[in-house]
Amino acid sequence: MTMELSPDDPRITWQGIASLERGEGWIAPWRIPYHERALFYPDRLQERLAMPAGARIAFYSDTTLVAGQVSRPDPESSPIDLCCDGRLIGSQPLAGRESFALDDLPAGEKLVELWLPQFGVFRLRSLQLSSGASVLPYQESRPRWVTYGSSITQCRGAASPTHTWPAIVARNLGLDLYCLGVGGECHLDQMIARTIRDQRADILSLQLGINVQGGATLSPRTFRPAIIGFVSTVRDGHPEIPIVCRSAIVSPPRERTPNAVGFTLQMTREEVRAAVETLRAHGDANIYYIDGLDVFGPEFAHLLPDELHPNAEGYRLIGKRYTPLLARIIGRD
Repeated sequence: MTMELSPDDPRITWQGIASLERGEGWIAPWRIPYHERALFYPDRLQERLAMPAGARIAFYSDTTLVAGQVSRPDPESSPIDLCCDGRLIGSQPLAGRESFALDDLPAGEKLVELWLPQFGVFRLRSLQLSSGASVLPYQESRPRWVTYGSSITQCRGAASPTHTWPAIVARNLGLDLYCLGVGGECHLDQMIARTIRDQRADILSLQLGINVQGGATLSPRTFRPAIIGFVSTVRDGHPEIPIVCRSAIVSPPRERTPNAVGFTLQMTREEVRAAVETLRAHGDANIYYIDGLDVFGPEFAHLLPDELHPNAEGYRLIGKRYTPLLARIIGRD
């Protein structure tokens, strides 16, 4: 026998999201305000923001089972992970599946966290726990880290949600993750800046350049001012938080080959650095630059199967190498 919880049970905490969409018998997490989704043009950006990269469901319980029912399963969904008191207990594939079940959880009351798929839409109908299990809400107290970037921040190719590089860094440093990785759609959209401005945030990191260069959406004329404007919008809501701007990791075919607007990936790194230097020169003492090649440079190109996206090992490596860089900036080393 099991006990059933509805997805809007007040004892369940949805983390790493901005809003919830309520459908017929299900709830889906969004990383932007759902009712404003039409403002996040184009449709592909909305599709990415409907995917719960970095999102979790958390609660305290003495259950030894966590199962769930999913509505309209996504055939391309990443797996779902279960952690107890911060320790990974198990992972289960979700692609095309209407249910999941993870059992043999440790006895006694513990913090239960379901890490939701980093890729694919997730619509929860219900959760099942052990019959008679206790359920208490989780109150978040860790610093909130907002991280924005491309598919290399969304991490579709990671082994599972806890093995994305943002999840690895957040778990290493004890941070409350709010991930705005949007595959193919990291173009410094002002609606994203406004969302970050209006969300709770203690630390912000931006991974910039690869989509701009790959899509030729900004140029040597427009990229630097777009960064300055994006950061300035965020600063309106968060005048004191550390902001880290990281340039692109290596992508061999794009390093020195100009795109349709004459932009190479190497040039985008120079522009990100220049934007940070300009902001610092004008009084922003809490903005920092990290060169993407210091995180994942040419020596790791063999971990890029398509010469652009890291494989599962590559994402774990980024998490390992980025952790101490961010830790030094935020004083958690």
